[in-house]
Amino acid sequence: MPKSSATSDPIASITAQTAAEIAESVRDLVDTGKLVPGAGLPPVRTLAEQLEVNRNTVVAAYGLLVQAGVAVTRGRAGTSIVDLQPLPQEGFSDVEGMIDIASGNPDPALLPPAGKALAQLAADEPVLYGQPVIDPDLASWARQALSKDVGAVALTVTAGSADAVQRLLADSLTIGDAVGFEQPCFLTTLQTAQAAGYRPVAMPVDDEGLSVEGLQSALNEGVRALVVTPRAHNPTGAVISRPRAKALAGLLTQYPHVLVIEDDHFWQLSGHAYRSIIPDGHPRWALIRSVSKSLGPDLRVGIVGSDPLTATRLGAHIRSGAMWVSHLLQRLTYLLTTNPETPAQLEHASAEYSRANSSLIMALADQHITAVAADGVNVWINVRTLATPIVSALAERGWLVRDGAEFSLDSNDDAVHHIRVTIHQLTEGQLERFVSDLVAVLFGEPIHLMAHGD
Repeated sequence: MPKSSATSDPIASITAQTAAEIAESVRDLVDTGKLVPGAGLPPVRTLAEQLEVNRNTVVAAYGLLVQAGVAVTRGRAGTSIVDLQPLPQEGFSDVEGMIDIASGNPDPALLPPAGKALAQLAADEPVLYGQPVIDPDLASWARQALSKDVGAVALTVTAGSADAVQRLLADSLTIGDAVGFEQPCFLTTLQTAQAAGYRPVAMPVDDEGLSVEGLQSALNEGVRALVVTPRAHNPTGAVISRPRAKALAGLLTQYPHVLVIEDDHFWQLSGHAYRSIIPDGHPRWALIRSVSKSLGPDLRVGIVGSDPLTATRLGAHIRSGAMWVSHLLQRLTYLLTTNPETPAQLEHASAEYSRANSSLIMALADQHITAVAADGVNVWINVRTLATPIVSALAERGWLVRDGAEFSLDSNDDAVHHIRVTIHQLTEGQLERFVSDLVAVLFGEPIHLMAHGD
């Protein structure tokens, strides 16, 4: 008979003997609130001895719980009940009365105006059931845009880049599968991993993008997919260098079964070349290009070029759920992107983001504070101490910033010593005040700054 226990440990109440029965007992404890989210399950040997069953029976039971999305296994850290605590949302804050430089949003004033395109849409015939899933004009434009970098592609349209990543992973993975994510990692990607029950494997990013050592370590851990940002990495702004891209692609040639997803979200605004890590002839790959930063986050349109098998799976997944991305949004994307005035507007927006970021980086450098922003709309500031108290102190001074820990897959990562800010909408006076407040928080001495060029 299983050993009894007089403790209040809910696991002690389990008397099951088969893997299915053990898994069902744990699920009952979770559903009745006796096992809370994040609670650790006993080591396999411990539970096997308690129940007087073979260790393999407990291993199988834990496998069933992982497959059901009830538990997650984290290697040496053991198995625990899934904790779906809400993560911070990119671009959203319910804090009032503060200057929000945490959002990661594009500047509304730099988005191409949509008035003429919307008026043209109003005159179009409505799209009914049975029409092509992808707007023909958008498809033609997208294939041409993608072919410049990756050649002929199979095309899919999703509801933005986050939707594309979620669906691509869902089409290829099961709960508990290992996925390589950049470290630090984009907030929405973290949410995808958490909600789907994948096992995230951190791949460190440096000044040249994803590190070779980080990718090799993730591959050694058995990742079946990985998500990489070739330029404007969020939050650091890193851009993959040409030598780094070549080295990463060379490494991936040895792992043809791994799905390589590139999220090129800043493609229409970046001043840097697109450098892919996808090896020539790689069987499973996808390049995602959204228009959220260039045309507006609310368009929710992502262009995905991929190999035929990946496109087939992705398209089937969409048709069985959302069925298609609104043709109104697709058509609006096409009209805005192909407007003759748009290229100049995007070039101006790109220059403004770069100018604003450079202005902050230079002002911080004058105060011996290191910050980087090689590409994108954000600045990644190294505060050289745990950022959480700094975030709280800045909040007391009226500033809402992003704690680098929110982007981290590992609490020991250097991201916890950073904050991320989006400052392109600040006036010169506000920018000066922010630098002064940050210096006061870090060093205890307020300063007065003159804008560069004064």
